[in-house]
Amino acid sequence: MIEGISIDQIPASWRHVPLGSFCDFSGGTQPPKSTFKDAPSNGYVRLLQIRDFEKDKYAVYVPANKRLRIIESSDISIARYGASVGRILTGKSGAINVAIMTTHPDRSQVEKSFLGFALQHPDFQTYLTGLGGRAAQAGFNKGEVSRFKFPLPPLPEQRKIAAVLGVVQRAMEQQERLLALTTELKKALMHKLFTEGLRGEPQKQTEIGPLPESWGVAMLESVAVAFDYGTSVKCEHGKAGVPVLRIPNVVGGSIDLSDLKHGQPKRSELDQLRLQDGDLLFVRTNGVLENAGRCALYRGELEDCYFASYLIRVRVDSSMVLPAFVNEYARTERGRSFLSGRAIRTADGKFNINSGTLKRVLLPLPDIEEQKKVVRQLDLVDRKLKLHKRKQATLTALFRTLLHQLMTAQIRVHDLDLDVVECGDMSPHVTIRKVE
Repeated sequence: MIEGISIDQIPASWRHVPLGSFCDFSGGTQPPKSTFKDAPSNGYVRLLQIRDFEKDKYAVYVPANKRLRIIESSDISIARYGASVGRILTGKSGAINVAIMTTHPDRSQVEKSFLGFALQHPDFQTYLTGLGGRAAQAGFNKGEVSRFKFPLPPLPEQRKIAAVLGVVQRAMEQQERLLALTTELKKALMHKLFTEGLRGEPQKQTEIGPLPESWGVAMLESVAVAFDYGTSVKCEHGKAGVPVLRIPNVVGGSIDLSDLKHGQPKRSELDQLRLQDGDLLFVRTNGVLENAGRCALYRGELEDCYFASYLIRVRVDSSMVLPAFVNEYARTERGRSFLSGRAIRTADGKFNINSGTLKRVLLPLPDIEEQKKVVRQLDLVDRKLKLHKRKQATLTALFRTLLHQLMTAQIRVHDLDLDVVECGDMSPHVTIRKVE
């Protein structure tokens, strides 16, 4: 295992030294057994745990008079094991448990802001993942972290590197906020459109809740022309054959081709299971209950494409219902809960639905023209989501490139034209030009 960031040629003013030579570490303490989920702040302190590196669903408090390791919001801490191993935690204060290790940088040698970025370098993250993956709760220790070597520039250059990376990071965070806001907008709009419609009609109560008076309710079976299970042929990356869509390809209502495998369906399946523009794919089995029945619309992304047996294809009569309308409704809270609520748990712990369950799905059914308008409204929001995702991906790639190149002196910070760094509030972007 490589114990350091490799650097071809170190500048004369830089050092290549172990992390422990300019930073100390301390681990958290085991909290008392009597923890409180929603304790009052008076007399209690927030307990930070591994889940704080991912989704902070609820707060846990412990008595402040106990023997605890306390960190401030300005401290930089690292997850020691689990799925979050190596993740950096900042901006939160409270007690840390044994799953978290906090840093104590020597300010005469390293800027805290620079250290926060250095610890995110992919070489260091890979190193920690290897240490933390040895056992479920083993984690890494102070000695293992301390011996990893980092290139360390002088303090003035550290500050400049941190400033450049900070601009990109703030733009990334802004994109994340915009993504979250647009996602909430889509959720609210879906609820409004599928309960109130677009014509301001009075509502009526139906088997699936309130709907506009002119809307009907129909079983999916009554508007579909086919329900098909996919091929069971073995699929692999780089294998000769045709693309076969699987569960990982059915994401967010669309087809994701980033993890595509190929196989060779049986001759009898070539015509029967070939996908067509407008086909709906539902996840038939999954280890997560909420994902059973997850839906995506195939829009002809590939010319000759098939689908695996863990998916069910539904082909609808487009003169009665638009495939895109069904796809959007299947992603509403009401549509998802119908399918996941009827999934059957199998002996291996997975959750299954079948074609019979799909056939009984109840759909709201306005006329085709209103369906088109509903789909267009939601498509506009989807375009905004895709735009924010593209910007986020671009910024993430830029951050990773700059992080590596600045930390290894492939680019020196004085070679960058900082006058063209931009980060607007509403449409953040970053342009950093290298001075010729």
